[in-house]
Amino acid sequence: MPALSEPQDRSTVEQGRRDKLARLRAAGVDAFPVGFRRSHTLAEVQRGWETLDPGEESGDVVRVAGRVVLRRGHGRLAFWTLRHDGDELQVMLAVDALGADQFAVATDLDVGDLVGVEGQVVRSRRGELSVKASEVFLLGESLRPLPDKWHGLADVEVRSRQRELDLVVNPAARAAMRLRATVVQTIRAEMLARDYVEVETPVLQPLPGGATARPFVTHHNALDSDLYLRVAGELYLKRLLVGGVDRVFELGRMFRNEGIDSRHNPEFTMMESNEAWADYRDMMRLTRDLVLASADAVGVTEVQVGGERVVLDRDWDEVTLLDAVRAAVGQPDLAYDWPLDRVRELCERTGVKWEPGWGTGKLVLELYEKHAEHRLARPTFVIDYPAEVAPLAHPHRDDPFLTERFELIVGGREYANAYSELTDPDEQRARMQAQALARAGGDDEAMVVDEAYLRALELGLPPNAGLGVGVDRLVMLLGGLSSIREAVLFPQLRPEEL
Repeated sequence: MPALSEPQDRSTVEQGRRDKLARLRAAGVDAFPVGFRRSHTLAEVQRGWETLDPGEESGDVVRVAGRVVLRRGHGRLAFWTLRHDGDELQVMLAVDALGADQFAVATDLDVGDLVGVEGQVVRSRRGELSVKASEVFLLGESLRPLPDKWHGLADVEVRSRQRELDLVVNPAARAAMRLRATVVQTIRAEMLARDYVEVETPVLQPLPGGATARPFVTHHNALDSDLYLRVAGELYLKRLLVGGVDRVFELGRMFRNEGIDSRHNPEFTMMESNEAWADYRDMMRLTRDLVLASADAVGVTEVQVGGERVVLDRDWDEVTLLDAVRAAVGQPDLAYDWPLDRVRELCERTGVKWEPGWGTGKLVLELYEKHAEHRLARPTFVIDYPAEVAPLAHPHRDDPFLTERFELIVGGREYANAYSELTDPDEQRARMQAQALARAGGDDEAMVVDEAYLRALELGLPPNAGLGVGVDRLVMLLGGLSSIREAVLFPQLRPEEL
């Protein structure tokens, strides 16, 4: 049957819909009523009557609701496609079932309108499961048209700003939302199954701590003091371990006042945990388990990373940070005991900028981030970071210049960060003081001295290991999403002029 024609000019369409709304109100019709009691969801009808044969009537009457996303009709018969929560169902509108007056009202409704339908479940002669409407209810007049059926909603900016519209018209957006929910639920269930206690730590903190990152700052009027949106929850989690809690974790938002690109959003979701008596090797096993459990929950066994097929339960590697740099820059004899000038010369020769206050450890990290990290396609634990760049990590048991820290890298992107935690309060104070000096020298990402945390350490922090997993990036990996905007329902964008 031919599609019902729609005006092409948006402003004309919107004015026409407002004119129609005025007519409905003048006729006493409530275009925005309170509630509608359904007997079935669209999916339940699809499942419950899937065995009907073409042309068969079930005799069963249902009440369903959804948004009209397609309409077509001719003469005394018309059809809608209703969509809700990712499911679709056809509605058959016939004069003999609705009566002439209600048929005229129903066929005058627009694509985008929210409607309720009561009627018998049938299968059309062409084999389409349908509800043959005996009554139609307008549940919400749509004053703005949906995007053109054939061209859809492709503009990434519009999709990100108007996620509600994206969810209406793009199945992929709904799939990403569902996948994210499954990943979050799976991580939570896995942690709870391991006897971790889920906790909540402050989002507004008196000091920014737990990570090297630039914080957002706000002001509390009643206390007349500045507060910071947390860049990490780690320090509070370890204070709970001081209090005798064995295993803790938190799933929550973190905030970092940094750039926005395909991998970074100013607010993002992290799973952070700490476990008493554990070390970073234990966290490697936990990380792998969480990734594989999430992959299994969403039905993903392999992913494409940089053109390479990666089998998630098999293709995992491990490399030290130093060895990754050696291989990337072609300098097999590079060592942390090289003279500082020689490491600086290597940086200059390979196009890595450096600052005068940086030591060898920081220079090696810059070499890694410039030349090595992006080469790591398969899931790789990059281990043993210099103490200079890991101020909260425990010294390595075999090399005090290093720390027992790792990052999980997949496709050149960090997905997890973990370490055996530093528990010596005097060493921690010295590292925080070094960070504070760097901050005073202009490093906005450096930490500050957190006296409340140091006081807790002086009470005695058990040997422990901490883990942070980036939920948004894990969703990107498992969903095959190219940008964090697709993994976050409402990403941060430049202010919109309305």
